[in-house]
Amino acid sequence: MNRKKLNIGLFGFGCVGYGLYQVLEKTPTLNATIKTICVKDQNKPRPIPQEHFTFDKNAILCDKDINVIVELIDNADEAFDIVSAALRAGKAVVTANKKMIAEHLAELIDLQYEYKVPLLYEASCCASIPILRNLEEYYDNELLESVEGIVNGSTNYILTKMSAEGQSYQEALSQAQAKGYAESNPLLDTGGFDAKYKLLILSAHAFGGVLKPQDIFNAGIDRISHLEQQYAKEKGLKIKLIAQAFRKGDGTISAFVAPRFIRPSDKLYQVDDVYNGVTLKTVFSEDQFFVGKGAGAYPTASAVISDLSALTYDYKYEYKKINQNKHVEYNNDVLLKIFASCESDYKADVAAYFEETSEQFSNGKHSYTIGTITLSNYIKLYGEKPVSLIVVDTIREEELEAININELVAEI
Repeated sequence: MNRKKLNIGLFGFGCVGYGLYQVLEKTPTLNATIKTICVKDQNKPRPIPQEHFTFDKNAILCDKDINVIVELIDNADEAFDIVSAALRAGKAVVTANKKMIAEHLAELIDLQYEYKVPLLYEASCCASIPILRNLEEYYDNELLESVEGIVNGSTNYILTKMSAEGQSYQEALSQAQAKGYAESNPLLDTGGFDAKYKLLILSAHAFGGVLKPQDIFNAGIDRISHLEQQYAKEKGLKIKLIAQAFRKGDGTISAFVAPRFIRPSDKLYQVDDVYNGVTLKTVFSEDQFFVGKGAGAYPTASAVISDLSALTYDYKYEYKKINQNKHVEYNNDVLLKIFASCESDYKADVAAYFEETSEQFSNGKHSYTIGTITLSNYIKLYGEKPVSLIVVDTIREEELEAININELVAEI
């Protein structure tokens, strides 16, 4: 099969854009070249000659010689304008913008069908891990039970520094920003929003159905203090920000993002620094584990290159699970076992949200409560009180039938 020649119009020339340029220079067999690069700042010094650049997006969108658009800018609204215009112009698109995809996935799918051009976005989820194409192709007929993992390299780096080196949250965050792993306004990462956008995309390809970002609850790592880290260290645990979606016994899907205690027996326990790890649990092939760098210019550029390579063979997502399960239902009817810490003044208020409590501790200044709580009450507690909530376990219906709940909450 002959591979298609790709003439690329690139939007954005930050770390990932320049990384892509460098990788393409070293990948001559791909038969792909960047013809024009569109950027905003006309005065910013750049490492390649000025003649490669334009400041007019239409110079790319209206260029009939350009058949592929690569979108690598930060602004999700501007990215959607570019991507939707490119699709309408009959140009294939590769993007890494997870926020833009999560906010407009249904519309983007319709545009692909209407204008018969592909949109690929492997780089939007977990950078170097080829998770989306595996969900689309390898698991197209496999009945998936759950998708969960560490999908944000910035927060994983921060939590690793807090755990391994005893750094405070602010110290670890400052170091992540200095290394370029976190933005100057890091809430997208530390608040769990980036992980939520990725989980929405993963869930759509894994189970079908397309959610809106507001349908998925996200708790971040910005409330985690020394108390939780000390508790984790004493118990031989690590704290990780986990995105998870799973199929329930009634066929509905639950999805949320929250910090969780990870045991040494869990494969995610060894996923540190800026690495990501994703576990797929399936009915027939059991657990599958993927790991790779989740942040940085080259890991993200490698995912973009993979999508470009796929385009040379006219690859496109078929959205098999979405087409099969357009009306899949999602709900938050989930029971969690959690560790809730706060100032001692809020101890009684926090306990009122629990179904059952198995342990409480207070030193007069800080306190923690361990017990079971519904996800809906977890969401209320997180929004109403200055409390840090760490998930210990997600309790499935089959587990409730197999074990005594009182025995479960008495052991951590």
